[in-house]
Amino acid sequence: MSAPTIWIIVPMLIAVLLLAVSSPRVLSLVGGSIAVVLALLAEFIPIEQALTIGAFSIKIDSSLSILGRVLLLRPEEGSLLAMIYGAAALWFFGTEAARTKARLVPLGLIITALMVASIAVEPFLFAALFIEMAILLSIPLLTSLYKAPSRGVIRFLIYQTLAMPFILLSGWLLEGVEASPGDLALAAQSASMLGLGFAFLLAIFPLYNWIPMLMEEVSPFTVGFLLWILPTSTLIFGTGFLDQYSWLRSSPQLKIALQSAGTLMLVTGGLWAAFQRHIGRIMAYGAIAETGFALLALSLDARLGIPILFILIPARALGLAVWSLALTVIKENAESMRFSSVRGILRTLPFASVGVILASFSTAGFPLLAGFPARLALWDGLARVSIGSALWMGLGLIGLLISSFRMLAVFSMADEYTGWEVREDWIQGIMLGLAMIGLMILGLFPQFVQYLLPNLPAMFERLGQ
Repeated sequence: MSAPTIWIIVPMLIAVLLLAVSSPRVLSLVGGSIAVVLALLAEFIPIEQALTIGAFSIKIDSSLSILGRVLLLRPEEGSLLAMIYGAAALWFFGTEAARTKARLVPLGLIITALMVASIAVEPFLFAALFIEMAILLSIPLLTSLYKAPSRGVIRFLIYQTLAMPFILLSGWLLEGVEASPGDLALAAQSASMLGLGFAFLLAIFPLYNWIPMLMEEVSPFTVGFLLWILPTSTLIFGTGFLDQYSWLRSSPQLKIALQSAGTLMLVTGGLWAAFQRHIGRIMAYGAIAETGFALLALSLDARLGIPILFILIPARALGLAVWSLALTVIKENAESMRFSSVRGILRTLPFASVGVILASFSTAGFPLLAGFPARLALWDGLARVSIGSALWMGLGLIGLLISSFRMLAVFSMADEYTGWEVREDWIQGIMLGLAMIGLMILGLFPQFVQYLLPNLPAMFERLGQ
């Protein structure tokens, strides 16, 4: 048995079988349980080490060859797999509470496995093909057979697909740079192609206009899942690119580009969020700012930036899961997600309203919530490099905080004699309550996340040293 078989091929096969199941509750329980089992196996079953159980000895190989290509999951990547499948379980268990499309579970499981494959495949250029397959599989989650695709869906497909030729072309050029490191023109061309490819994939400013559109047009729960799995895996894949090529990771222009892009994402995301009157669009700009945090982490010295990047991942996953589920519940019970329609909704949807507020405050780095420790570490590291960038980061955080306080004010503006009426069902209340407790636990006890981190930087042979 090999690690790619367990964490890539088996989930795909199970997902194909789940396509025949129509019961949302069964899909939610089975899909979530499978994701939890895969996460536990990744965390506690060592790769490339013999495991003795009674008279039996089991060893999980790290590689699997398919059609001349190798899927390789190293022992150091076990905690990353645990985080990816553990986060996927949040969405799978929440599908019944969100009353979203039942196919989110099987297609989501396939998408998760494909993104794991994009991290594992060697030569790593083939990762672009796995990412494109995941993007194409996302389209049935965002569309319906009975109406034309919305503008946001079309832009999502176009922008994400445009990234593929740039990344593939840059990989071909990078091989030439390795053979002729003195060819500065070729190096500039390959770096430009690579930058354009990841700009489309990560929705770097101004290529992120499809995200707010999707939040208005499609179920927030589905969009939240895609805003978690696609950028997270792409960031890991991109960091592997940097680790592979010495001239690229040592380039001073790269750090400037990453810092500039991250600052622009954070500042524009925070400021645009502060002026929105649609709570779905506020979440969209919060997710954009999250990508900005990750890019800023990569712009720091690798010994500091790589651990911060991995600290950001669990907080982003839990925050987006709570936020997207709460918004889905609100959208189900309100005429729209504009401020005028959700005024005073705290008294009728208390769990969903508090979930939105806590998740938005966590994204803004409010103390004692899940996002605070990573933001604090990033801000401190950034201030040591550039006071100007740290001030810009502070401006972005202020914008996110303003949007959070505005939502809190709108949700609380009920008429004087309006009574309390809890409209969430018991499943929605339990799911949102547990997730909100998780946000506070991660903020109060960040050392829980540290348990997953010690071996993760070793994924990158050069950056992690």
